[in-house]
Amino acid sequence: MATAAQNRRGIIAMTAAMSLFCCNDALMKLAREAFPTGQAVALRTCFAIVAGLAMVVVMGDWRKLPLGLKPVVLGRGVVEALCALTFIWALGLLPLANITAIVMASPLLIILLAVLLRIESVGWRRTVALTVGFIGVLIVMRPSADGFSLAALIALAGACLVAIRDLMTRFISSDVPSTVISLVSTMIVGLLASGMGALETWQSPWRIEMLYLGLAAILVTAGSFCIISAFRDTDVGVVAGYRYSVVLVAVLIGWLVWGETPDKIAFAGIALIVGSGLYTLHRQRIRPDSQLKPEGDKPL
Repeated sequence: MATAAQNRRGIIAMTAAMSLFCCNDALMKLAREAFPTGQAVALRTCFAIVAGLAMVVVMGDWRKLPLGLKPVVLGRGVVEALCALTFIWALGLLPLANITAIVMASPLLIILLAVLLRIESVGWRRTVALTVGFIGVLIVMRPSADGFSLAALIALAGACLVAIRDLMTRFISSDVPSTVISLVSTMIVGLLASGMGALETWQSPWRIEMLYLGLAAILVTAGSFCIISAFRDTDVGVVAGYRYSVVLVAVLIGWLVWGETPDKIAFAGIALIVGSGLYTLHRQRIRPDSQLKPEGDKPL
């Protein structure tokens, strides 16, 4: 189990990461009004790689760059890239608060994956909480007679990928610096985005949206470092609950920038997702029944 100081560090890192990611999402949503998904992510990556390299040098981790070639680090980078592409594609079609609420199902999905992979057992209380959270996701996604919105389904796929990414982070040994993990992930995101961009019609980059992408690159680089730090040497059951702080930030930004306000039904779904997630993490904290110990002495 982590110490109180480690968990405090993780809580601060998680809260900072959520705020940084939400501001990045807002800038990417603005950029998506001018650029297709692949181009937007590829251009942001150009800036993000520079920021990531600067962070590696400043933190003195450049000698450990070869550790980024470990299979688990590369695998996490691929999942990170798929997260980015699915999320940013859906971001251009859904209100910021709604897509954020869907992706906030990821802590519930982490528990579900742990159960399916038989690395954690879950009692009836958390089973009920998971069911309630899933109902909340359905409410936000708003199924109709014609079926689910494609954008909402893509966002839900992104939430699954986020859960897998965060679960994989726990398997990366502590000798690999968070700066290196972040930089490797950024590079892989850029490669996959460029491949996707080859199928798109690129727009001229000489417009105000390029400034948005540059700022977004700085924010997502700092956020990536924070989210990796939040899940290392900490108790996930304590730290992960602070992920939900992003919902309030997303609602506020959506209202200030686009005048988007979730309706009562969407707010009800968001409340169910947040409430069930916080209860699930509460149960995980008071009854840590995980059997997963990726580094020999750290439970999930």
